[in-house]
Amino acid sequence: MNDRSLEGLVAWTHVIYGLHAFSVFVGVTTTAFIVTAFLMGWPSIIAVILNYVKRSDAAGTFLESHFSWQIRTFWFAALWCAIGAVLWVTLLGIPLAIGLWIATGLWVAYRVIRGWVALVKAKPLPA
Repeated sequence: MNDRSLEGLVAWTHVIYGLHAFSVFVGVTTTAFIVTAFLMGWPSIIAVILNYVKRSDAAGTFLESHFSWQIRTFWFAALWCAIGAVLWVTLLGIPLAIGLWIATGLWVAYRVIRGWVALVKAKPLPA
């Protein structure tokens, strides 16, 4: 991959982190949970679509780890949100569900921040 192509892909990766960060911001500043704003908001949905579209372009570069990181963050958040929904159906599970959704939201925020900081430093993320 030439330098110009890599620069363009880095720019796309910044855009994708920005979309995810916007969803986290919406979750923090509104009545929505961070995780629900992240999973159901249009910015993160667009970001995940872009992740899948641009993923093959990042193969073999340090950016490949960022694309995997973002995709895994989205799908693991979806998994934990679904587990929270299952817990929600029982009266005793409601507090657990709320706690799980809050914890997942904080985890999502951490992953977006950590990933974006690593991108700025041009560092790969752990597999």
